[in-house]
Amino acid sequence: MKQKRIFSLAAAAALALGLAACQQQSGGADSSQAGGSPAGVAVQVQEVEADTISTENKVSGRVATDGQESVFVAAQAQCTALYVEVGDAVTAGQALCTLDMASTLSSYNAASISYNAAVQSYQDQAAIFDKQIALAEKNVSDLKALFEIGAASQLEIDQAELSLQTAQAQRTSTLAQLEAGMQSYKSNVEQLAGVLENVDSRGNVIAPTSGTILSLNVAEGSYVGPTAPVAVIDGVDLLEVSVSVSEALVPKLAQGDEVDVTVSALDLNLVGVIKKIETAANMQTKLYNVTISIQQDVEGLMSGMFADVSFRTNTSADTIVIPTEAILSSNDLQYVFVAENGAARYVEIQTGLTGNGVTEVTSGLKAGDMLVTVGQAYLSDGDAVRIVSGEG
Repeated sequence: MKQKRIFSLAAAAALALGLAACQQQSGGADSSQAGGSPAGVAVQVQEVEADTISTENKVSGRVATDGQESVFVAAQAQCTALYVEVGDAVTAGQALCTLDMASTLSSYNAASISYNAAVQSYQDQAAIFDKQIALAEKNVSDLKALFEIGAASQLEIDQAELSLQTAQAQRTSTLAQLEAGMQSYKSNVEQLAGVLENVDSRGNVIAPTSGTILSLNVAEGSYVGPTAPVAVIDGVDLLEVSVSVSEALVPKLAQGDEVDVTVSALDLNLVGVIKKIETAANMQTKLYNVTISIQQDVEGLMSGMFADVSFRTNTSADTIVIPTEAILSSNDLQYVFVAENGAARYVEIQTGLTGNGVTEVTSGLKAGDMLVTVGQAYLSDGDAVRIVSGEG
């Protein structure tokens, strides 16, 4: 009797559980929408906007003290105008005087044109030879394939290989001559650039640092030379950062350009100004020294600290800029997702410049699109999305 009672209770319990499960299955969809989580993949979005972006090239250097600086001109030239007096306060990049440097500037421009032409000639000839050699190599390969089936002779292969060797030897000889000429032009440009250090393209002698004029060795109508400084400037009580950059980067920089400076020891981000760019590379490192002026008094910043400098080059204005982390890639394709009418839309994009955590999009997106910035890795085209933060 007792066993029958236990069996009856167990059967009743099983029946109750079965009914409850049926109710959950039949009402599950309604409950998830009425009282549970809404449908769709949870994402964050950001409205796409047009902005300005610059390529950033980061290099490391050290903080140093900024003291007196003598301004030399490595040429004999007449002063045609004087703009400052002893005791005047000047800023980095300010014109101190104008010199009659027309002949030297003309020589420098001519040397630069000759050097650029020599570089272009070298590149053009290299491209021509590379095409010729590629064709010669293909001819050898084709003849060997024909030889395997009896459609070409060994003599034809030998002649083709000789033509290939001749083209390769001619390439080496011709390019060596062109490179020698190119290096000669480059040396001439560097020599003239040294003469024009601290002189701009209009013949103005430029202050390499901010400060006060301590002395002047020039007057209107007088001559200056390489033996005595044009001026001595007492630098303001600020610090500067010295870094070394490659020959690929240095042509993109100009005195007075703003740069971003990061001092990790102080968790500090500053804006600096290019004060000076060396025109000759270091003989050992083959790098060019660039001095960055810190235009503000920063508490805790001391000489000897390490600093990272980011140079902004190749700027694009009024262009679509998005967070780099929003971009996905597959093989050679780059794509993003945008939220549209509650669904994810797959969009292939073309990219341009990259900056600090952002990327230029040259095609695929337009201002006003709602870009998925978080959760995009879990999406497929057409998936329902649920915006949990961001605009939208």
